Amino acid sequence: MRSKKMKVSFQLIPLVMILLLTGSVVSAQTQVKGAISGRSGPTMTVKVAGNPDVTVLLTPATKVEESVGLFRRETVNASALVPGLYVQVKGTNNDQNQLVADSVRFNGGDLKAAVDSQAGLTPTNQAVAQNVAQIQQDQAKIAAQQQKIKDQEAQLATVKAAQAEHDKEIAANKEAIAEANARFGELDQYNILGETTVLFANGKTEVEPEYSAQLLQLAQKAQGIKGYMIQVKGYASQVGGRALNQRLSMLRARNVTNLMEQQGNIPLTNILSPGAMGTSVEVAPDTTEEGQAANRRVVVMILQNKGIAGP
Repeated sequence: MRSKKMKVSFQLIPLVMILLLTGSVVSAQTQVKGAISGRSGPTMTVKVAGNPDVTVLLTPATKVEESVGLFRRETVNASALVPGLYVQVKGTNNDQNQLVADSVRFNGGDLKAAVDSQAGLTPTNQAVAQNVAQIQQDQAKIAAQQQKIKDQEAQLATVKAAQAEHDKEIAANKEAIAEANARFGELDQYNILGETTVLFANGKTEVEPEYSAQLLQLAQKAQGIKGYMIQVKGYASQVGGRALNQRLSMLRARNVTNLMEQQGNIPLTNILSPGAMGTSVEVAPDTTEEGQAANRRVVVMILQNKGIAGP
């Protein structure tokens, strides 16, 4: 009788181990909700209320979905994940304490609010993050030069014979500091190094072949520029309702972004989130057919941070 009990106990061991392993896999699944506070390439930081910030790693397998209405979702690309957007992330933690995202979901209304706050030429958090290393180098140079000036000024009281040489060296160091400070201060400004405009027929969002060629030329030019970013802004005429025109401008900008990525080989990390500007900026009076045609457009720019370009 005792041997039978022991046999049953040994038979239960594999089942218990399977349950324990299964439980550990399930427990590894993580879900967080919060606002994106920063983006840098495939990583983003999510600010969670009452908890430390979470570093999220996006992969080619990450599914990004936008909720449209009550029951419908649309799959979008990762360029829609901009700072300020409230998201729900599901995934697993890796050994670097990063949440590897299986899925990211957000509300379409939240995306519009986040994109509106990012509109214009002010740098996004992603672009600023790319320049952190350069900023740190400049700050280190400034600190070293300032310390050197202090040391030299202390020596001037006892080494009068070397007064002229010290003054010359101090002046040179101050000039270097001024140049570094100027470079540091320009990190929030962009140079526009290329631009093209894509026009659309009334109610249409697909890119015509003639404009595809222009966009591919612009993409080729961008790839030869250090630290470039691509900005895409979509617009609409006032024909039709406001909500329709807002959506048309969004779809036009997305289609141009997809072409630049898929055919122009521009990485998504080098593309600022496409802006849906609706009817906000007219380039011609919207009272004529010619003016309306000019306003149905997407403007694409090659930007380079002046801090990277240098003098």
